[in-house]
Amino acid sequence: MFPIQLQILSDLHLETSATRPTYAEFSITPRCPNLALLGDIGNVLDPLLLEFLDIQLDKFELVFLVLGNHEPYGSSYAATKQLIRGFEERVNAPRERRGRFVFLDQTRFDLSDSVTVLGCTLFSHISPSQSASVFRFVSDFSNIDGWDVAAHNAAHAADLAWLNAEVALIEQEEPQRAIAVLTHYSPTLLAAANDPRHVGDEVGVRSAFVTDVSSEVCWRSKSVRVWGFGHTHFCCDFVDAGKRVVANQKGYRRTESLGFDGEKLIEIEAPGDVVCVAGITMRGLGAEGRDGVIGGSSIDSPEDGVVGGAWDHDP
Repeated sequence: MFPIQLQILSDLHLETSATRPTYAEFSITPRCPNLALLGDIGNVLDPLLLEFLDIQLDKFELVFLVLGNHEPYGSSYAATKQLIRGFEERVNAPRERRGRFVFLDQTRFDLSDSVTVLGCTLFSHISPSQSASVFRFVSDFSNIDGWDVAAHNAAHAADLAWLNAEVALIEQEEPQRAIAVLTHYSPTLLAAANDPRHVGDEVGVRSAFVTDVSSEVCWRSKSVRVWGFGHTHFCCDFVDAGKRVVANQKGYRRTESLGFDGEKLIEIEAPGDVVCVAGITMRGLGAEGRDGVIGGSSIDSPEDGVVGGAWDHDP
């Protein structure tokens, strides 16, 4: 069986700049039938976001969307989800040989008899030691209605519990399935997945970007073959213990992330197949270690939302 392909992009930030959004300027060239947009694509208050998503349905057979943290700016998460779900129902009703839109909000989608996508935002867990600095320096809490650290952490717990439960269920009842996990927030502190400039975390906001889930079922399961994420504006592509870990993040218009590729494809292999990345092949199940690393970060942006220079963008 041939592997299933996904064209994966995130953090397009087409809502920027505020005076000249770039929805009409950014075009995605299809390289496979399936597109995965992993959050921070634009802002729901601008109807051009839904127009942009609608255009992709003329290009792709499937368009997946994971909600980021910038889509709800000026609104609330509840209202944003309601709007996206309404769009999903509307565009999927007539079909007329157009693509299908799939909102990944604690959503399972079976691409085939052997490949499943599990998608959710997977909000980070903000540590108690950083809660004050995150609330002060990260603009989500002043730009999203009804959002605070407690709500953020509760959303993290809900997403993580759902993801663990789904992975465990598939692993037990359908061990032949390969799983691709798609999230917005980063699930790993591995060096290959993180901008080395941010390791020091002088401002104390790292837990707003990244949460280490290495001890969780969703990360340890050998059924999980791919994990795609965004949010950090750092591109990477490597294999960890038989799982391909990928971020293909554009970033802001004037500070595009190094390594971003608008035509980037990932392949979801069936369990037992070989994982291949950057010229390195590794046996899928039971493979240990990392290799084939590609990485790149964005340049400091004048649109940064975190004070102090420890992080180069508004997460």
